[in-house]
Amino acid sequence: MRMEIRLKRVYDDPTPGDGFHALVDRLWPRGPSKERAALDLWAEEVARSTELRKTLHHDDLSWSDFEAAYRAELAGPTAGAVGALRAKHAPHLAVTLLHAVHDDTHNHAVILREALEA
Repeated sequence: MRMEIRLKRVYDDPTPGDGFHALVDRLWPRGPSKERAALDLWAEEVARSTELRKTLHHDDLSWSDFEAAYRAELAGPTAGAVGALRAKHAPHLAVTLLHAVHDDTHNHAVILREALEA
């Protein structure tokens, strides 16, 4: 049976169907506690690098350029962390990647999910 990887903002209430909760942001989001988020793992090492995050927010980096740079990070320096995250969630039927980004379409968790599913 194939595992389902879901995405959810860390500010949203957890539900029983979420399964394994992994926060995939490098910075802890303001507001929610680990308990409120029902967090199983804070996988900060698979989040976009601080430099890439700042470039995206402050230098008006295009989405396609961000996507290419983050995919390169996932395949390069953080490849081991991606593999470790894949191994930790493997026993679960459902995994929810938690993030604090407002845009549900253009965020690093979307790219990370694709990398985990590959």
